[in-house]
Amino acid sequence: MVLVAATLFGINGTVAKVALSSGLSSLRLTEARCAGAFIGLMAVVVITRPRALHIPRRELLRLALFGAVGVALVQLFYFLAIHRLAIAIALLIQYLGPVLVALWARTFGHEHVRRRIWLALGLSLTGLTLMVQLWSGVSLDGLGVLYALISAVAYAAYLLMAERAVASRDPVSLMAWGFAFATLFWTIVQPWWSFPARTVGETVSLQGSLSSVHLPVWALVLWVVVLGTIAPFTLVVGALRHVTATRAGITAMLEPVVATVVAWAWLRESLDPAQLAGAVVVLGALGLAQTAR
Repeated sequence: MVLVAATLFGINGTVAKVALSSGLSSLRLTEARCAGAFIGLMAVVVITRPRALHIPRRELLRLALFGAVGVALVQLFYFLAIHRLAIAIALLIQYLGPVLVALWARTFGHEHVRRRIWLALGLSLTGLTLMVQLWSGVSLDGLGVLYALISAVAYAAYLLMAERAVASRDPVSLMAWGFAFATLFWTIVQPWWSFPARTVGETVSLQGSLSSVHLPVWALVLWVVVLGTIAPFTLVVGALRHVTATRAGITAMLEPVVATVVAWAWLRESLDPAQLAGAVVVLGALGLAQTAR
């Protein structure tokens, strides 16, 4: 489930990049993404399990924090980071989240984290470093690094809160309420009456290998909502009923590998031997993590 989710997230990066070429801002795309996911998931809950709409008072604050921190802030600080850093660098820093999850599990959760998990974490970060090529004259912006670190903390919080929440709530209703509170957050930050609706109606080229194909921006946004948000987020949360947050976080590191390959095949972005080696190291780390029962 996590591998499928990571693959969808990786493909979604390129789809979102094409959608953003229309002039739609990153924050507005995220706002539409959260609202669309909220509507879609809530419709599924209403039809299939209406009783799950009930929120006990003791659970209300937890769901609000999950939506605002685990869903909205991960994306907010990631987008703030990429305004000051290269996307690959921001993504590498964000994927310190699984390391933080393992540290939390070992320190505060009093869980036994096997040595191979720490080895898998180290290999994953090494592979990601090879893929983004940190040695090639990267200039780091202090504030950008801070934003990316906050995103990493929020990502770790998302995994830990979801792992706890699925013990008493099904994944679909959990994500529906999570996106509900995330949508409320974005509505306050950037009201809907200022949303650039005209941009969504425009048609854009799919660029690269598909440059001859043109689609309306709303179709790309629909992909981002359904296959780039609803499906992968629900899969990750559902997987936490079967694997720990630490293992889920490591497995999710497949996302940069998929994103790099899709960008190479679709947008014709370069993919050199060092990046291929990094991808192999990450895949090896994922395999190692799966052996840690």
